[in-house]
Amino acid sequence: MKKVGLIILLVVGIVTAFMITFMSNEIVIEEDKSGFPGDTDVKTIQEDDIHKGNLVLINENYPVEKEGVKNDIQTFHPEDFKGVQLLDQEIQLSQSISQKFMDMAEDAQHDGVDSFTITSGYRGIEAQTLLFKEMGEDYALPGGYSEHNSGLAMDVGSTEGLMANASEGKWIEDNAWKHGFILRYPENKTSITGIEYEPWHIRYVGLPHSALMYEHDFVLEEYLDYVKDQKELYASFEGKEYFITYYPYGENQQIELPVDHEYMITGDNMNGVIVTVTM
Repeated sequence: MKKVGLIILLVVGIVTAFMITFMSNEIVIEEDKSGFPGDTDVKTIQEDDIHKGNLVLINENYPVEKEGVKNDIQTFHPEDFKGVQLLDQEIQLSQSISQKFMDMAEDAQHDGVDSFTITSGYRGIEAQTLLFKEMGEDYALPGGYSEHNSGLAMDVGSTEGLMANASEGKWIEDNAWKHGFILRYPENKTSITGIEYEPWHIRYVGLPHSALMYEHDFVLEEYLDYVKDQKELYASFEGKEYFITYYPYGENQQIELPVDHEYMITGDNMNGVIVTVTM
């Protein structure tokens, strides 16, 4: 687990919890908290809900379903990006994800890291299948089994050189989580992801999930198992409080939703959904 100015407190009482606090970017995590306050409504989980959202798992075992593809895919050109270069003259990206990346790139520029390129974004199933045939299974995934087929992932590079050595690569590794992104295929997790180290491949999962993954040194596979095991989590980050609940999918399975708070529902693309309430 990464320790960045941590203070750990064990709280014993009605609720047993652990608290983790960053000196500059505060993350507080409590296990077994007793639900979010206020009035609630209920929603019945539909099977489609499992396959869409920012936390869907996409790998060789869990392909992208049509519900999991971002509905704001657009074609972008070099003039659409300020301070970031495109490898080609046009690229397809999720509008919302590309904006979050540009906000992150602007933050990196404040740290003197300003040589980002976008090398790959959204790919349709046919394009992914062609790439798989050209590159082979050692360097590509079949059509439908790549995160690029969802619009949630991007490949980014640096005009300095290889991302493994460039300052952009190091900055992504240390800071992408603050903007809701993760380095999807880190060097020390190849046995879990099944993918070799890719310092250029970033995936959007959103806050507070990226922060929790960074703190625990989880890849997405591990994080989804963790949330499923805990069932309920409370997290606080940069002045915002979040309550996270896992619900398994089942016929007529109902989930609690707040009436007076914002919330996000995302499937895991396996057998459940995760509700994140912003308190």
